[in-house]
Amino acid sequence: MQIIDGHPPGNFCWYELGTSDQDAAIKFYSGLFPWTVTKFPMGPDSFYAIPKIQDRDVCGIYKLGPEMQGVPPHWMPYVSVASADDTAAKVKAAGGAALMEPFDVFDMGRMFAMRDPTGAHLSVWQSKTHKGVGIGGAHGTPCWAELATRDTKASATFYTAVFGWGTKESSKPPMPPYVEWQNGGMSIGGMVQMDAQWGDVPPHWGMYFMVDDCDALAEKVKSGGGQILHGPFDLPGVGRMAVAKDPQGAVFNFIKLTQPM
Repeated sequence: MQIIDGHPPGNFCWYELGTSDQDAAIKFYSGLFPWTVTKFPMGPDSFYAIPKIQDRDVCGIYKLGPEMQGVPPHWMPYVSVASADDTAAKVKAAGGAALMEPFDVFDMGRMFAMRDPTGAHLSVWQSKTHKGVGIGGAHGTPCWAELATRDTKASATFYTAVFGWGTKESSKPPMPPYVEWQNGGMSIGGMVQMDAQWGDVPPHWGMYFMVDDCDALAEKVKSGGGQILHGPFDLPGVGRMAVAKDPQGAVFNFIKLTQPM
């Protein structure tokens, strides 16, 4: 287990679930993981939920509002940056789009959401009082972010220009090609090439939770009303994982790592 007090610029720092039924989502995930949930009022009949482990922030859960009509339930990773405004300028210069201009979230930080040139959405966080995920390396904590894209070359060019990331080929035959994003010489996330088997699924960023037992967690997903879309299956030298969908439709991954963090 790791206690985390901050995230270097370029690292993933937060993971957020936007959902159609906030209370039901909290009940589902709390049945999977040892979370306690703190609710922060956001206005009339609305709140922002922060699940915690050992009183350390794990992620965020909010209800999709009318202004997000048509947006399906989803998990969104955030990247830590020194300046949200400078990063927004880099996004535009590199061929992406800032879906909103950077704005302050009370005294917690400054953020914006973006779309990369292949169509995948990602969020950016400049921390102030809120530093992001405060615990890692334990059952129920986020451990990886992954881009699924149909143009890995264009994606690598874009994210290198925006965040200064490097890339590292990490798969070996017969496994399909896989690229690891690197920041400061450390692997922080991954990128997979989408092929015809993905159908009409759009390019997107996804996330992984660390678990103690992949097969047991898969059974909990099903008994809680979710679906297992793929797996559990073994990734040689990495761990055992599965792809799941929660009852509201948000997709997430979970993995029992071969080597603990």
